[in-house]
Amino acid sequence: MEARMEAGGVGGSGLLSLALLSVVSERLTGMNGDEQLLRGRVYGRDHDDPDPGPRPGRTYAELVGGPLDGLLLDIHEWMPEEVDEGVALTTELGRWPGGRALYDPRPGGQRARGPGVACRFYYTGDTP
Repeated sequence: MEARMEAGGVGGSGLLSLALLSVVSERLTGMNGDEQLLRGRVYGRDHDDPDPGPRPGRTYAELVGGPLDGLLLDIHEWMPEEVDEGVALTTELGRWPGGRALYDPRPGGQRARGPGVACRFYYTGDTP
């Protein structure tokens, strides 16, 4: 089915816009999930940081659910035991402003080695 823009397209047809969207879609489709995640923000980076994303060669956990959903947490120098314990992250977005959002790995959850997104931490609640 051919999609056309209602208004504002090149020559009224919107075919150029459709072609550009197809190119962008192909690029995103060709990326693996970890590459897409690495385009996210890193927890703790200043909101004014011109490059709030991940740094090359670092290891991250993706935060899943809760007020910090989608952010990455830098766990590059963490020991495996520290990763197993999970985290309590300060946030103004939780149930208690200035409180902490709790995130834990799932027991037996998968972990990748090396840089990039190594694991996921799942939201388990808030604490003051």
